[in-house]
Amino acid sequence: MLSGGNPQIAKADGDAPVQAYIAALSGWKRERAEQLDRLITEVVPGVQKAVKWNSPFYGVKGEGWFLGVHTFTRYLKVNFFKGTSLRPLPPVASASGEARYVHLSDQEPFDAALLADWIRQAAAIPGWKMGG
Repeated sequence: MLSGGNPQIAKADGDAPVQAYIAALSGWKRERAEQLDRLITEVVPGVQKAVKWNSPFYGVKGEGWFLGVHTFTRYLKVNFFKGTSLRPLPPVASASGEARYVHLSDQEPFDAALLADWIRQAAAIPGWKMGG
């Protein structure tokens, strides 16, 4: 584990490394990550998955990545890469760029309806493209 309980998972494409990342989490973090992964898979049929920089990434083939997740001590940080285009705006602003965040914790209910709306919107916007 890295700082904040973030699993150290090798960079790889596909569902298997994302599931390995989730399985390496414990307690409420695993539960929230499982809920989020199921929701993304339901809302975006054929979603592309990968682990890059010790974080799960979700995207649309040929359109780029729309969402990433990173584990911290007190929350899972859900990064909508083009979040400034979403309505309503995800609650946490980025210091730069178009990203917006939502923090998932054991202190707040999992708002599946709002998250599904953001995920649906984010997947419809051409996403973040990177090499490798």
